[in-house]
Parts: sequence; C-alpha cells; structure tokens
Amino acid sequence: MPKIFIVGGAGKVGRRLAQQLSERGHEPLSLYRKAEQRDELTALGATPIEGDLISLSVEDLADLMRGCDTAVFSAGAGGAGMEVTNAIDGAGLEKAVEAAKVAGIQRFLLVSVFPDALRDQERKDDFENYIKVKKLADAYLVASGLDYVIVRPGTLTEETGRGRVRADLAIPYGEVPRDDVAAVLAELVDRRPDVTRTIIELTEGEMPVSDAIARLA
Repeated sequence: MPKIFIVGGAGKVGRRLAQQLSERGHEPLSLYRKAEQRDELTALGATPIEGDLISLSVEDLADLMRGCDTAVFSAGAGGAGMEVTNAIDGAGLEKAVEAAKVAGIQRFLLVSVFPDALRDQERKDDFENYIKVKKLADAYLVASGLDYVIVRPGTLTEETGRGRVRADLAIPYGEVPRDDVAAVLAELVDRRPDVTRTIIELTEGEMPVSDAIARLA
C-alpha cells in the first residue's frame, strides 16, 4: 500500500486529501500538531503523525517521512500574520523539501496560490508578503531536483465539490471547492510519473478531475 505523507494533514485540504487517498487504497500519514486532531484524522482513514512543522528539524521530519512514496505540502499560516507565514509557507516548505530528500522521497506535491489571487482588492502588507513567500516557495521546489507538481488553486471555498474542474498551465482566475483541490491532488498521486515537473492553475470547471489531469500528462 503506497504511503503518502501530508504536511498540513489537519488542515482543510489535508483532511479531505487523507480521506480520498484512503478511499483510493493509499495509506495517508497526516502530520498534525494539536492532540484533539488525532481522532478525526484516524476516522478519515489516515495514520496520524504528531509533530510541529516549525519546531521539527529537517532530520526529525525526515524520520517521520521515511518509507513514504510521495510528500504533499498543504500547510499554511491561514492569515496568522507575516511571521507565521514566513515560518510555515516559506521556511516550512523549504524544510519539508530537504526532509523529503533525506528520506529518499522523490515525488513532492505543493499546494500554492493562484498568482491573481485577490488582485482586484485593496493591497494589504500581510497578503502581499504571503504572495511573495508562496512564489519563493514555488521557486525553491522547482530548483530542488525533486519530481514536483505545484498546484495553484483559485479562491478556496467550502462548497461541496462536483469533481469537475478547469486545470491547465494558465487559466482565468476563479474559485474552487477544497473538495476538488483534494481530488486533484489525489489524482496526481495516482498519475505519477505521467504528470511531473509542472505548475497547474486550478479553478472549478466542467471537466471531470481525471480527464483534466490526464490532459496534462
């Protein structure tokens, strides 16, 4: 059974991904920080792995990742301020990439941000820093030598996913349910090595997830 390590496993996308991977016959290992998150992750079919991304060393994180086939990074500061954004979305991603290398994991999927996110709204320092950090994180992964796929979803919603998306190298900005972001990540796990070393922009659409990702193979 393929093992998939999810950094940010207790997050809104990470939880959905764990459930979908479990249903596909994978063994998701979900990194979590708070004790109350453990039982929920177990109920979703994940193996809960306790650890704090900020305080873990590269070596300690690599030990937790060892034996997995793929790493997925869906962690995020969630608007907690520049310092936390820098520590999780920036330094945390770099730490996870280096840990994956140490652990012998080649496949690395990253949930990033659509480059046009909220461009039509008032520019705020915290959000501008977030966009900058995410772009630098993307560049770090691209330069890592790993077998990467970066997914840049539009504005995330809590709507029930329809399993239909628009996914391509460049598309107009829009919204996308978290359910469907998770579905795309799960499909990418199964599409190795067909889809590799690419950046995918993602919104809701009319094409079934499997077809949308197959087009990018």
